Amino acid sequence: MFAPGQPAPYFVAPTVSSPEFVFDTAGGRYVLMLFLPPVEAAREPLAALSRNQGLFDDAKVSAFVVLRDPQSLQGVKDVRGLRWVQDTTGAITKGYGGEPHWLLLDPTLRVMAGWPIGAEAEVFARVAALPPVAEHAGVPLHAPVLIAPRILEPELCAALIALHRETGGEATGVMRDVGDRTVAVMDELKKRRDIWLPDGELKDAVQARLERRLYPLIKLGLGFRVTHVERFLVSCYDADDGGVFHAHRDNTTQGTAHRNFACSLNLNDDFEGGDLRFPEFGRATYRPPPGGAVVFSCGLMHEALRITRGRRYAFLPFFHDEAGAKILAAYQARVAAKEAAPA
Repeated sequence: MFAPGQPAPYFVAPTVSSPEFVFDTAGGRYVLMLFLPPVEAAREPLAALSRNQGLFDDAKVSAFVVLRDPQSLQGVKDVRGLRWVQDTTGAITKGYGGEPHWLLLDPTLRVMAGWPIGAEAEVFARVAALPPVAEHAGVPLHAPVLIAPRILEPELCAALIALHRETGGEATGVMRDVGDRTVAVMDELKKRRDIWLPDGELKDAVQARLERRLYPLIKLGLGFRVTHVERFLVSCYDADDGGVFHAHRDNTTQGTAHRNFACSLNLNDDFEGGDLRFPEFGRATYRPPPGGAVVFSCGLMHEALRITRGRRYAFLPFFHDEAGAKILAAYQARVAAKEAAPA
């Protein structure tokens, strides 16, 4: 079994209700996993799970049952707080030690405790006694983010907002892997309108401020040297559109694996809602001042809360280094080779 504090392996697998469930999206709550034994030995752990189903609400605690036998999925269904994960190849079970057992993860998807099959009374006593998500560490939590004020001056913020208002921007999708490439897919995860800055004086002015004011602070506070910027993007979350970006990570696809840090730089403050939250580190929200940025690892789960009044304008680049540039170049080369190959 995994020792407490170890990160749980991520995986992508079918569940009863989803053909491609991405496990890392379960962060931000406690997770109880059951790696099911053969049918006869599975009766008691499944019965215990059924008796205690009220503990699982997808807000504080979720449960995942990992099944090796596809026939075991007959007659079961995913419900709020409980999902059935299909592991027909055995790869997921092998990644977790290969044996039937219970495993409890904290909201950062790190191991809290593990038990053998047969320890159901102890398992559910522990789950029932779990503190609120924000208190799982026993001390107040703060997301590992950098807040950097005074990056863009008010006049430059106003110019970026004006440029967005000229066109209104366009709705953009979220990145998903489809086969061997990453594509933008429209879904309900995000409601936002974006524009890309054209080459010219305005883009050059933004680049200069990043280099002089933000990059040195990233090096000081995060120990990272930025060498590449991905996308000069100005976005608008509008209350009239229900602007929101639900919990996600920014580097989990083939075409985004090169990203190191994300930057969320507010251009205005005359709005309500829209703040950033990092569910793995509690319920606290983060809002930089106008012209200031929040910089954070692309691997952190994060969300932009729904706008409830007005419009939030933000500049949203990604940063990476030379190692990231090589990862991106390798991905682009694979895509190009695939496109060039004869059908």
